Amino acid sequence: MPDRIVVENAAIATVDAHDTEIDSGHVVVEGRRIVAVGPGPATVTGDASTRWVDGTGHVLTPGLVNTHHHFYQWLTRGLAPDAILFDWLVALYPTWSRIDEDSVHAAARGSIAALLLSGCTTTADHHYVFPRDGGDVFAATVRAASELGVRLHAARGSMDLGESAGGLPPDYAVESIDGILAATAQAIEDHHDPAPEAMTRVAVAPCSPFSVTSDLLRESAALARSHRVRLHTHGSETAEEEQYCLEHFGMRPTDYLDGLGWLGADVWMAHCVHMNDADIERFAATGTGVAHCPSSNARLGVGIAPLPEMLTAGVPVGLGVDGAASNESGRLAPEVRAALLFARARRGPSALTSRQALRLATMGGASVLGRAEEIGSIEPGKLADFAVWRVDGVEHSSIGDPVAALALGAPPALSMLVCNGRVVVEDDVLLTSDVEAIARAAREQSRRLLDAS
Repeated sequence: MPDRIVVENAAIATVDAHDTEIDSGHVVVEGRRIVAVGPGPATVTGDASTRWVDGTGHVLTPGLVNTHHHFYQWLTRGLAPDAILFDWLVALYPTWSRIDEDSVHAAARGSIAALLLSGCTTTADHHYVFPRDGGDVFAATVRAASELGVRLHAARGSMDLGESAGGLPPDYAVESIDGILAATAQAIEDHHDPAPEAMTRVAVAPCSPFSVTSDLLRESAALARSHRVRLHTHGSETAEEEQYCLEHFGMRPTDYLDGLGWLGADVWMAHCVHMNDADIERFAATGTGVAHCPSSNARLGVGIAPLPEMLTAGVPVGLGVDGAASNESGRLAPEVRAALLFARARRGPSALTSRQALRLATMGGASVLGRAEEIGSIEPGKLADFAVWRVDGVEHSSIGDPVAALALGAPPALSMLVCNGRVVVEDDVLLTSDVEAIARAAREQSRRLLDAS
């Protein structure tokens, strides 16, 4: 990669603390870091190791941050298309229980390619299915992320509450609590990098209140905090989940998880659709983060999360694609528009602005993942994760506001995506791998998996 990248003549949405925007300016990258941002041309002199990029007709933003996904589900898209969440899970558990290292590697590469091509430079992946003879599926995901060049927060998920004990997943799809804790500790030791420039970090992530025991939740929280890593789970996703918690624990999901040590600034939860005012206040008071997944929530018909209320209360919120089997697009950029439109559908046209929607996808996500000091905005000293979007084409040239073009218009062409100072996408082409080979491998592994099921 070049020692220095200089982008000039671009509109810049920095998403810094002041929402600074520059009509025509420059960004200078040296190595892995942004070293200069400002209006007009850059004041550097280039040499053979400098790459100059003309950003005329483009808007430069931070790289997008995906706070919730299930990469392995790339192989099972389009199944149970009209089911509610619980029925959808029951339909897909038998197929997911047959995944292995090869299929997960192919699925992760497909998922990551779609994310990169939609401007995403950092992603979380929540993997919670570990067949006994499947090999090291967690390592397969980490390897795929390294190959394609995305920044990964790998959440080692788990399920220990099978159907015979009152849980939703079949008994053959769950692990023992001792096995889970040992494997999770090993995943942290093998893959977690606490350094500021880390490309891979690990989180501890029991799946959901209806698929794990209270003991696992409690001990997982202790394990994560002893290793100083973050905690992740699903919470308050559906009305059925709320009813399950009321029947089994005598309380709603937020109260149940709070009692087990699962609220705090080191925790983020996916969905949080069925939250009342008390839940939101508790999340805000504890700094608990939310991965808002508007398209997946709509696909499964679970409802629309109270996003404006959460933001007003001060809850950290980022965006998530969620599993590609419940959001077949698999792209993060469309979630900016979905979040904006769904918030307004609930609360009117002033519920969320274009700039707030972009912040959700950038600094919001960085905060949720504990990376606000390193990524999420365009500022000197931050890691060089950014996207350069073309907004002078036929679909966007008449939208005078480039941020509105991103948030309200169709996803623009991606002229350049830089992650950790490395150009990984250029002119809508993935540079780090052959997308046709990725598609072919995913298709073959999907057919093998479905045939075996």
